[in-house]
Amino acid sequence: YIYIYMYIYVRARVKRGGKRDRESMTMVPALQSFVHQQPPSRLNIAMSVITLLSLAYLGFSETIGKHLKYSKFWNVNSQKSSVKQIKLSSRTGMLILYTPAFLAGVASFGIYPDGGIRFLLVKSALTIHFFKRDFEVLFVHKYSGGAVLDSVILISLFYFIAAAAMIYFQHLTQGFPEPLIDLKYLGLLLFLVGICGNFYHHYLLSKLREKNEKGYKIPKGGLFNQVLCPHYLFEILVFLGISFISQTMFSYSCAIGSALYLIGRSYVTRKWYLSKFENFPKEVKALIPYVF
Repeated sequence: YIYIYMYIYVRARVKRGGKRDRESMTMVPALQSFVHQQPPSRLNIAMSVITLLSLAYLGFSETIGKHLKYSKFWNVNSQKSSVKQIKLSSRTGMLILYTPAFLAGVASFGIYPDGGIRFLLVKSALTIHFFKRDFEVLFVHKYSGGAVLDSVILISLFYFIAAAAMIYFQHLTQGFPEPLIDLKYLGLLLFLVGICGNFYHHYLLSKLREKNEKGYKIPKGGLFNQVLCPHYLFEILVFLGISFISQTMFSYSCAIGSALYLIGRSYVTRKWYLSKFENFPKEVKALIPYVF
């Protein structure tokens, strides 16, 4: 909700102060190497800062027990809450999470049909990423828990705004000089490694359960022998890859913020497994092999 209020506030400020912003088209020289130039915009700066801080806060909140209520944490502290919560099946909740962002990606090809190879890669990467997530929800994942509607709406709104804003801010770069250091092909490589690794480990997780089985098991295979959440690690690579393809301030903030959130989520996921399974191997880290 803070994100929405700040977005509306900043839009109003932009209308009043946009003329003054457009008088200067310069960028800090050090940033020119990595960040694509675009028209100076308070909206861009504000959304980048708000996105980064919001995701960092959510990551920290995970570590202190204030979870977004989906997956294994969907009903944590629900007994203590006096507010009646609307619960959804995990499959329904996850489809609501990802579909609006996927549709934003699809629509972008019609709204912005031109724009060069970088813009095409950004639109394609976002669309493929969220299509993959919907595909996994329908055909790969085997769910045991549920999701709370409030958390589902919050996450879905963030994904939609982030995808739409990333595409819009990329559109604003058209006609401006490219970054001095071009990271788009490195970003494409990271994206492909990330999306394949993420899918593979989601597939391994799905094979832990038989049909109609609900319980959790200690995952094995792939990088699960080194870390508990390799799917999060590869998801970070996906967002990092998209940010390298895009090379805008907003895409970088989304990548860094998503990494901070997933670091927090992986930390509490490992704590959860340690509390549930006496035989959980202590040497298995949360996210980064041999490190964390």
